Amino acid sequence: MTEFGVRLPYLFKLLAADAPLSIQAHPDAVRAAEANAAGHPSYSDPYHKPELLVAVGEFEGLCGFRDPAASADLLESLGIDQLKPVVVALRTGSAEQRLRGAVELVMSWPVEDRAELVAAVARADPFAAELAAHYPGDVGVVVALLLNRVRLGADDAVWMPAGNLHAYLRGVGMEIMAASDNVLRGGLTPKRVDVPELLRVLRFEVLPDPVVRPVPVAPGVLTWPVPVREFALYKATVSGTPVVLPADGPRIVFCLRGVVDLGPLDLAGGQAALVGAGEPAVTCRGDGVVFQADTALHRP
Repeated sequence: MTEFGVRLPYLFKLLAADAPLSIQAHPDAVRAAEANAAGHPSYSDPYHKPELLVAVGEFEGLCGFRDPAASADLLESLGIDQLKPVVVALRTGSAEQRLRGAVELVMSWPVEDRAELVAAVARADPFAAELAAHYPGDVGVVVALLLNRVRLGADDAVWMPAGNLHAYLRGVGMEIMAASDNVLRGGLTPKRVDVPELLRVLRFEVLPDPVVRPVPVAPGVLTWPVPVREFALYKATVSGTPVVLPADGPRIVFCLRGVVDLGPLDLAGGQAALVGAGEPAVTCRGDGVVFQADTALHRP
């Protein structure tokens, strides 16, 4: 209550993507508060929205910029004359200047020429063709080629702090984020794209390894440490021996599969329970897998 008031400081969901979702980024806390107070139309609240997604099986996404030199080589290999200025931008200046220059060029592409550009890129690159099949004429297809294409296995995660450009392509995962609706889209969407504000919040830096690996914190319990106080995510695998979940505030326990006895009630696959901040740590018995969303107020 002291830090977050009466609002639950996180959002927790089971995400299932069977088609590419929008390329997007989120503002930091300072920009969110400033823009919301000023009545900026792209901001519906004053909060930031860092995100963590943990794969429950094979999952594919885009997360962060890859080396601009590698992106330049790829775009050049497509043999598309219209992309030559983008290739030059990806080879000129510091890493930040290269990425910013390329993204600004693509995002400001003349509207009347976008369909032709995206069609040409789709003919030359199989991955672009997959995206263009869902979003023809969307320059997000080209922006996607500048990002890390990430393939996750079960328990692998991606961490998306403020300014990280990302998209989910396909698969099922547990997603937890700071509670906010502030989303700045960059493509692969029919929704509004605010290019100036997106360029303002993006972090134009190379992300060499976007994957976050799980860390065991107790017998049968994994977590994925990230530098926020609003949330923490835990996974418990229960099979015979009771498993105790950490307790740090109001919690949501979600049963992914099996049947797990939490004491006051049983959860079957697909069911969830809210545990109050004043309740003790939850002990899980039975045979199944649960995820617990919690705050991280007392995590070291």
